[in-house]
Amino acid sequence: MAAQSTNTGRLAFIDWTRGLAAVIMIQGHTFDSFTRTDLRPKSAFMLSQFLGGMPPAIFLFLTGITFAFLMDSQERKGAPAWPRVVAALKRSRYLFLIAFLFRIQLYVFGYPTSPASELLRVDILNCMGMAMLLFAPMAVFTTRERIRLCTVLGLVVAGLAPVVSMIDANSVPWLIRSYFFPSYNYFGFFPWASFLAFGMAGGSIIRVVKHEDLGRAMLWFLSIGIGLAVVAHQMGEMPYSIYQKSEFWLNSPALILIKLGVVLAMLAAAWLWVNLAAPQRWSLFRQLGTTSLIVYWVHIELVYGRWFGIWKEALSVREVLIFTALLLALMVAVSIGQTKIKGLWTMLKSGAVPEPRRASGD
Repeated sequence: MAAQSTNTGRLAFIDWTRGLAAVIMIQGHTFDSFTRTDLRPKSAFMLSQFLGGMPPAIFLFLTGITFAFLMDSQERKGAPAWPRVVAALKRSRYLFLIAFLFRIQLYVFGYPTSPASELLRVDILNCMGMAMLLFAPMAVFTTRERIRLCTVLGLVVAGLAPVVSMIDANSVPWLIRSYFFPSYNYFGFFPWASFLAFGMAGGSIIRVVKHEDLGRAMLWFLSIGIGLAVVAHQMGEMPYSIYQKSEFWLNSPALILIKLGVVLAMLAAAWLWVNLAAPQRWSLFRQLGTTSLIVYWVHIELVYGRWFGIWKEALSVREVLIFTALLLALMVAVSIGQTKIKGLWTMLKSGAVPEPRRASGD
């Protein structure tokens, strides 16, 4: 238990970062769904949506970290190459299953107005599943080898995104196009999967670094992240490009590297906060981060479903902020509820159910 506690504290910053991304995501979706149309060109809405572009990159990067942890764990157990790949494929299968259950639930709750095409919509969970499916062969390499290989893999995926956009999309089946082509409406493999590859490299670094050296590694993450974001921003401002056609907000490798730099800096800042500023304290971000899937699932239904349809695109900025605060409080309650239920279920399975207290005097 001591070893487990140490490991949990060592990696609590990952949950903290995931929870921060969940909060940013909730406000972005709330503003997108409920802000009045005449207020959308204003600065408040634009800032909300600008920040809202970061959570998908964060979630994919952190998923890549845990994917690398799985591969490293299989390697440490001495599993042969093929069983390691199979374990990675099972994680991909799990993400696809959750993704399709999520789409089915949204379709059923929205019936009969929800179109059947929404069942095959490529959301971020589908992107995660596809990226894991195609990156599963990385399990045959050692953890140290994955640091270099996954970094290169991420750069290749980001670099090919404008090239894929140049392909005549009319000759490609729409489902394949949704899964792989850069799009403003879907999470295509190009370029979003690059964040999962970069996360696999980051997770491999965390596994290789000794516990006492992790703080130094996080300082490197911070420095590299800031430097990468600055350099990539300068690249994006250049008046020329090696690509015949490239859209900055759609498929630009410069934008991918800017976001990657921000994610690295956020991860390092989270480590500093969790381990130095507020160790061993309950955290809203960490609580949401440990239950991010149910938070994502429930808030999407509430924000984009029928529940508050009369307020869609009808609220002022102040009203949206109030709605966001109430929704966030509800998500915290849902998160805590899931944590307690999971803890109780674990106790029941282990048979460690506490005996009821006796009243005084019995």
